[in-house]
Amino acid sequence: SLFAVLAKIKMTPRDQAVQIKLNAFLKVLFTLLVVVLTALSKSLIFVLVVNTYLLLILCCMEAKTIIKVFKLSLLACLFSLLILAPAWLMGNSYSLIMITTKVFATVTALNILSYTTAWNSITASLKKFFLPDLIIFVLDITLKYIVSLGEFCLDLLYALKLRSVGKNNHKYAALAGIPGTAFIKSKEMAEDTADAMTCRGFTGEYHTFSKFYFTYYDFFYIIVNVGLVALFIYFARL
Repeated sequence: SLFAVLAKIKMTPRDQAVQIKLNAFLKVLFTLLVVVLTALSKSLIFVLVVNTYLLLILCCMEAKTIIKVFKLSLLACLFSLLILAPAWLMGNSYSLIMITTKVFATVTALNILSYTTAWNSITASLKKFFLPDLIIFVLDITLKYIVSLGEFCLDLLYALKLRSVGKNNHKYAALAGIPGTAFIKSKEMAEDTADAMTCRGFTGEYHTFSKFYFTYYDFFYIIVNVGLVALFIYFARL
């Protein structure tokens, strides 16, 4: 099951980012801002406003993407409900509602960013935040190889199932060879990646060459998020 989940992690296609015509840097910046403001807010009204805003953005996306985002958000909310159930039984229903709505807003915001922005655009945006190249390198490489190794391990499990005909009382012995094979494969992939980077002259530094194009969509997006900040300050004073 773990390998199946890892194999389902796919990089966001480049053409999928066209669904919301916004600059990637602004999307990353204001997504992080919305997450921080939602976490710090003590007003349920502000959290509900944020959820409404995110649902409006979600309505502009494709039906398949909406279903995927909703599934993840609802699963996160369900997990929060299970954790906070004892507090609700003791009469603290406000914490249950507040934390659950915050979890829904946070997970939805991050998933909208993930499904509408190509991963290379996100890493390029992180460079504009003046993050160290090592952190960007780890984020960039780790996600790609989690996907690759997940698919490789899943293929090994399928091969094991196809070769297990009838009753086999020693399946766990065969299953134990998969981690060893995956380790050897990961070592080979790491060496190939290092050689490929060396041949291409990669020195550990990331350089961004994309120009910042400011459109009407970006201007409207900035106004809406500035409005959210103003609402946060207003409700914080109440």
